[in-house]
Amino acid sequence: MTLVDAHHHVWDLSVRDQDWLADPELSALRRDFTLADLATEARAAGVDATVLVQTVTVPDETPELLAAAHRGPLVAGVVGWTDLTAPDVADTLASLRELPGGERLVGIRHQVQGERDPHWLLRTDVRRGLAAVAAAGLAYDLVIHARQLPATTEAARRLPQLTFVLDHLGKPPIAAAALHPWAGELAALAALPNTVAKLSGLVTEADWAAWTPDGLRPFTDTALDAFGPDRLMFGSDWPVCRLAADYGRVLAAARELTAGLSAAESGALFAATAVRTYGLDLP
Repeated sequence: MTLVDAHHHVWDLSVRDQDWLADPELSALRRDFTLADLATEARAAGVDATVLVQTVTVPDETPELLAAAHRGPLVAGVVGWTDLTAPDVADTLASLRELPGGERLVGIRHQVQGERDPHWLLRTDVRRGLAAVAAAGLAYDLVIHARQLPATTEAARRLPQLTFVLDHLGKPPIAAAALHPWAGELAALAALPNTVAKLSGLVTEADWAAWTPDGLRPFTDTALDAFGPDRLMFGSDWPVCRLAADYGRVLAAARELTAGLSAAESGALFAATAVRTYGLDLP
């Protein structure tokens, strides 16, 4: 069965600092993580292809990610960054596609979780940029906190032509075992047909030292009920996941939590949803 990891990162601290790693709790991540590092773990886990996702909001990172994808077969898609509020966003997207690896640009993401304006996605300039992303045939990844789900749902409602991809299930409060109000707000987002979500980043929303698959289960079951396996995709969130678990353990937990799915449903969650959503061209 084909296996796609729809969410991971790489970075080289000699090229660019990752300022979000300044938190002492994240010190284990303050080193380089390369595609070669990932390939060792991903291949051991049976991964056939991946989607590489941006980490910082600087223009130079996306061309670098595209170039990295261009150099090897593992990365089938790149979710990059561009300034959605810029008046020339459409031209910028077109230019990115002309770069080496540009054919692997499949989506755009912005750290909405760090915006002070809770309605940032609803701003006129942002919605204009999101419309340009849709016109370019790209998806839009959402990295948000759970409290931002209502505004996210409204943005998705206003832009039915754009596919919104919810990273990490919107970062539910797993460590607190608090399903509500997150569950209802997730269901409202999932009611819109232009939305999909990733089973990713959950182990780091749980207790890093003491999480178990059973502790994640209420949240993954809620997502399965809301989206269904044909609108969910697996993502490792490597190397961030390493704060709580290695690659193999993250994948094993995802397999355990979805063991009740049929072969076709499992095929969707672990590959087909990502291929369809991002338009991946697999070998």
